[in-house]
Amino acid sequence: MRISLHIGLEHVGASRLQSVLADKRDQLAAKGILVPRSLGPKNHTRLYMAVTDSDHVDPLRYNRGYITEDKQRVLREAVATDLAREIEQAKPDHMILTASQLGASLYTASELERLKALLTPHSDDIEIIAHVDEPAALLTRHYAQQIFEGRGRSLEVEMELAGTKTWWADCLAEAPKIDPQAGQFLENQMPPFWLDYTALIAFWDGTFGAGTTRLRRFDAEAFAAETVTDEIKAAFGIDGTIGKAAAATADVQPSAAWLARGRQLNDLLLSVLEGRKRILPRQLWRSFVQEVGVPGDPIDPASLSAISKTFDAANKTLLKAHNLPADTFKRPRAKGTWAEADPTRGYRASQYLLGFMWRIDKATKEEAKTKGADLSDAPKPAAKAPSDLTPSAQRLMPPLAVQNFEKLKNSSFAPHNRLGAVDEEQLAAAYMPVPMRDLPEGSTGNVIVGCMKNEAPYIVEWVAYHRAMGVDNFLIYTNDCSDGTSEILDRLQAMGIVQHRNNDGWKGNSPQQYALNQSLKEPLIRNADWIIHIDVDEFINVRTGNGTLADFFAAAPDATNVAMTWRLFGHNGVTKLADDFVIEQFDACAPKFCPKPHTVWGFKTMFKNIGAYEKISCHRPNKLDAGMKGAVKWVNGSGRDMTREAVDNGWRSSKKSIGYDLIQLNHYALRSAESFLIKRQRGRALHVDRSIGINYWIRMDWSDFRDITIKRNLPRLRTEYDRLMEDADLKSLHAAGFAWHQAKAAELHAMPEFHELYEQALDIRLTETERVAYALALDMES
Repeated sequence: MRISLHIGLEHVGASRLQSVLADKRDQLAAKGILVPRSLGPKNHTRLYMAVTDSDHVDPLRYNRGYITEDKQRVLREAVATDLAREIEQAKPDHMILTASQLGASLYTASELERLKALLTPHSDDIEIIAHVDEPAALLTRHYAQQIFEGRGRSLEVEMELAGTKTWWADCLAEAPKIDPQAGQFLENQMPPFWLDYTALIAFWDGTFGAGTTRLRRFDAEAFAAETVTDEIKAAFGIDGTIGKAAAATADVQPSAAWLARGRQLNDLLLSVLEGRKRILPRQLWRSFVQEVGVPGDPIDPASLSAISKTFDAANKTLLKAHNLPADTFKRPRAKGTWAEADPTRGYRASQYLLGFMWRIDKATKEEAKTKGADLSDAPKPAAKAPSDLTPSAQRLMPPLAVQNFEKLKNSSFAPHNRLGAVDEEQLAAAYMPVPMRDLPEGSTGNVIVGCMKNEAPYIVEWVAYHRAMGVDNFLIYTNDCSDGTSEILDRLQAMGIVQHRNNDGWKGNSPQQYALNQSLKEPLIRNADWIIHIDVDEFINVRTGNGTLADFFAAAPDATNVAMTWRLFGHNGVTKLADDFVIEQFDACAPKFCPKPHTVWGFKTMFKNIGAYEKISCHRPNKLDAGMKGAVKWVNGSGRDMTREAVDNGWRSSKKSIGYDLIQLNHYALRSAESFLIKRQRGRALHVDRSIGINYWIRMDWSDFRDITIKRNLPRLRTEYDRLMEDADLKSLHAAGFAWHQAKAAELHAMPEFHELYEQALDIRLTETERVAYALALDMES
């Protein structure tokens, strides 16, 4: 897959390109081109906010609540997860990412390394694209935008730098100390270092590789026209047609007098905020600058020709190197040197400031009441908790999550456990062992196909459990195992229990999908009655009859496909690894009614091998044979028909289709806190090189309700487990695998990064509604 990373620049048509790409998203998807939604519907601001240095708080991070390092780390991990999921679902040949802030705000090597680390797991074929304009013309537009965002220094700063050979470094030296409450951001107050295009290229190429960065010319008229799609095709190397776009109107620049008025007002406002006694919300600040506006001519770029001249020689070289039109950097003929315009009409910023002060004071009181802000030197009583959030949620949740909580708690999407008609106390009665089935000749029966990586302590329990409730055969693929997983499976194969395949040579986007594709060639799958793809942290929980697959099939005799919806189980207060049964240790789980976030009601599909589908994917069979569509009956976990909803696509249950009465899939994604640490360190079978951090814990650590129904299977699990463990070699391999995981946990505890994650995870205590609200803030798709 090729990745095109469009970094802006700002004020050179980025927003126009992003709007058109968003409008053409579905059309591009048909060409194998992904324009992700999860990073932002147009401008991929989440990608940008995720990679800035922790102390580089910009207006976006400040306004959206990702100020602290912890909250930004959660965002970064969410971005990695969401992007990987979109790629996995779309399987594109080409992906376009675009955030205008990337080129105009990132300035440290660590920020680019962080960005690269998010992208390279998916592809090392990355190109950087930047649109550029004549420097003086671009500076006038950028300066105007800065004024509306609070800039208090005039263009005299840039004029004093004219002629320097070290523009990039000199601009950074002018950067203020970041102080959001005082209105001090690099993006609003600092001269634009990125006008030095040669240095910009060197900066990006230094991390992504020589020759990676390409410049494109910005043509305002062409960008506004319907044929802007021609530029999109050329910039991103898109073949074929994508049609035209709706015409746009060119931006009208504010008058020079207006900017002078705004700049002088900003200077006073910054002085007021410097005392940290008042708060000025960004929207109110912008409205003040709007209210002092007057008509007139905008700044003439020609008056800034000294800035353009600074880059003349370097930009001439860029013309040829980047195949740019000859007039790309043609500077206007000088008409005198820039001086700040007369604000006209006897304007005095101090008079306007006095007129605005009551509004600033009102906003300050409102902010203080809402956020508990301490704006005086006198001691204040403890701030009242927002809404009815728990202390853990108050400390951790960003503003978007708090907003979600307020909307969610009284809505029809609020989570609860009042679902279904099954008497769960009755289901707690223990089941006794049942004999293994004798299969008819030529049939491999009920077959699980799965993938594993470093799961040694959990394999024998999982295999024994599913054998004891009606699974006849197992086909297991492994890749890159170092804990004895492969050896345990080899021994189980020698015992005639499973079939093990080494998948180290996998190709494509994920080892799991490669394995599933290969499994279709296996007689074990070809001759199966029912095919089940689940992972070693998922246990089929039949909640009817005697709790076997046969009991479920008797309860839903016409089903060909069964959506086994997840019930997510949290760590249940278990912190240390223990060589005990997973289904016995963990019984705290998510509520049964939990339509958001999307992961809670994900399902895995058990399907009859009738030839209706050509492909097995992670959650379901895919590529339906149109001639077999009428033969498919897809049921939910309560046996109710949901064919129309699921027959063609989809991998999660809805409010309409949810059901747990007959069958559910117990998903122990975390197990103990130490097991989570090891999972965090090793990555995942489906998405390699992906970080599983605190955001994954927030999404998966559900401990609000109890479900003990699977524990009725403990007697027959124990019987089969003990029978398998009579094999001395298997018992020894299992013990060695568990010891490996204990040693790995101790090793990770000794590493500050992982021990901090461990402690941070255990410190999080959220109610079910708070967890949903936070997960939704992490996952913009839900």
